[in-house]
Amino acid sequence: MRPAADISNISGVKKTRPVPTRDEVARLLLEQGPATAAALGERLGISPTAVRRHLDALVADGLATDREQRPLGGAQRGRGRPAREFLLTEAGRAGFPHAYDDLAAAALRFLAETGGEQAVAAFAERRVGIVEERHGSAVRAAPDRIVALAGALTSEGYAASAHQVGAGEQLCQHHCPVAHVAAEFPQLCEAETKAFERLLGTHVQRLATIARGDAVCTTHIPSTGPIPSTGTAPLGRTRA
Repeated sequence: MRPAADISNISGVKKTRPVPTRDEVARLLLEQGPATAAALGERLGISPTAVRRHLDALVADGLATDREQRPLGGAQRGRGRPAREFLLTEAGRAGFPHAYDDLAAAALRFLAETGGEQAVAAFAERRVGIVEERHGSAVRAAPDRIVALAGALTSEGYAASAHQVGAGEQLCQHHCPVAHVAAEFPQLCEAETKAFERLLGTHVQRLATIARGDAVCTTHIPSTGPIPSTGTAPLGRTRA
């Protein structure tokens, strides 16, 4: 049995147990670059057929792809059917640890040191402004702006939903791609809240944020009219 190791598997979930062969295959592709099943099998001490099963699974999941092996240094290709070599896709690489959060936080610290807090706030406004430009027209033209905003946020990776709660509504973001950075720079959340007000055309109140340790980012939108007590809720909305 292989020794236990603390690893990130291809889905990015950390766990401690004997290293799965599929994860080893993916890691070798990351470290070595394109490789054939035979070369990977030799490194892992298993047959090319066994490696191929894991490679086929990675390809099926969109985490790897294959191509005709490319000769090194311009060498002429030999006779016979060319070998296939495998390499990770962008999705496959994304399953391994990155330092994006650290880099973003370091950049914002430098911005704060050189330009002051107002520079960070300006950056936050510019960042959310890009998203607002991308979805603003569709959200403002929608018959239900809150549901439309939830859909727009979901397309940006926030896994958002809209809910009717009492005499108002709640916009819930179940994921925040920048939570770790926003924990240090709340200007990101503040700029986002202001953008919600502009898109919805009404005052909103941020009740909770993932950046502050809450499970969900929750924004309350006071009701601007009577909430129907019967009928089917619009798509994307649930009733309390």
